[in-house]
Amino acid sequence: MPAAIPIEVTSEQQRELRRIVTAKTSSQRDVFRARIILALAEGLSHQEISREQGVSLLAIGRWRKRWAAKGLEGLKDAPGRGRRPTIAASAIRSALSLAARKAPGGGAWSVRTMARETGLSKSSVQRLWSAHSIAPHRLRSFKLSKDLAFEEKFWDVVGLYLNPPDRALLLCCDEKSQCQALERSQPGLPLSEGHIRTQTHDYYRHGTVTLFAALDYLSGKVFAHTATRHRHQEWLAFLRKIDREVSAELDIHIICDNYATHKHPKVIAWLKRHPRFHLHLTPTSSSWLNLVERFFGEITRKVIRSGSFRSVGALVADIFRFLDHHNLNPKPYRWTANPHRVLEKIDRAWEAMLEEAYNPIYGTTH
Repeated sequence: MPAAIPIEVTSEQQRELRRIVTAKTSSQRDVFRARIILALAEGLSHQEISREQGVSLLAIGRWRKRWAAKGLEGLKDAPGRGRRPTIAASAIRSALSLAARKAPGGGAWSVRTMARETGLSKSSVQRLWSAHSIAPHRLRSFKLSKDLAFEEKFWDVVGLYLNPPDRALLLCCDEKSQCQALERSQPGLPLSEGHIRTQTHDYYRHGTVTLFAALDYLSGKVFAHTATRHRHQEWLAFLRKIDREVSAELDIHIICDNYATHKHPKVIAWLKRHPRFHLHLTPTSSSWLNLVERFFGEITRKVIRSGSFRSVGALVADIFRFLDHHNLNPKPYRWTANPHRVLEKIDRAWEAMLEEAYNPIYGTTH
């Protein structure tokens, strides 16, 4: 009868065994083996483990030997063990290949249309898509910049995020044009137990307003200004407001896009007369580099899109109410991505897009 001699288990191995036992995704087979090893590590005898776990002495001895020989690796099944795959490899290759193409009737593949095309069951198609992270029904928008000076402008902007200048204010600026004051035709039903908040699909239009915003990168606070239009005159008025409100001792670095308003001759002339302003333009089609877009997304979701406004004035009042609340306890957005990885990802996207442009699957070139 084996003596109750604890087996050797390091603290790291013990953490992993406990993770296996508590994880919801662990198989019962893995949990069973991990519990045996943990019990042996506590010094319990084979008989005690057999009674507590409802397992044979032979099984306990087998997993004790496997642990002594290989540790955590010894608890895994040997290659070739387990249930054999029931789906032919050719059917798997066919399903994965078809997922990258258009469905015969147009539009995206569904598990049912894919099942009819390949002869697989819809459950098998679903499991196959899940295992390979394929989602033909989903669509995400993107655009690659064609700016010839992309990398130069990219490093100029990202360099400011990673190493903000001393004794200067770094502002991410842009305008959100055409903010619509939409009044819903009927009051929405409020949020209640068992019911989500509702909003009518139809509305009355009461005009639009442009929101000019400057996000302070370091503090997270937002300077804002609204106007009926977004010409160079309104942009200049916004710059003058920033000039008045920011201490004269500080330089001001402004990150903005290539919109013609930002580069109007009168704007350039004004900037020359105010040398403490430094303009940093993002590459074309690269608004994702400007962190104020994150703020615009937040205010659109929380205020503009979900509200009902009887006038432009009511919309503007709600916008500034949100801004005041935001500035009481601002949370800065931070650039955390590795810039080299970002550029590598963009290069891969260009390669994939150029390859797709001449893909014979679609029979045409773009």
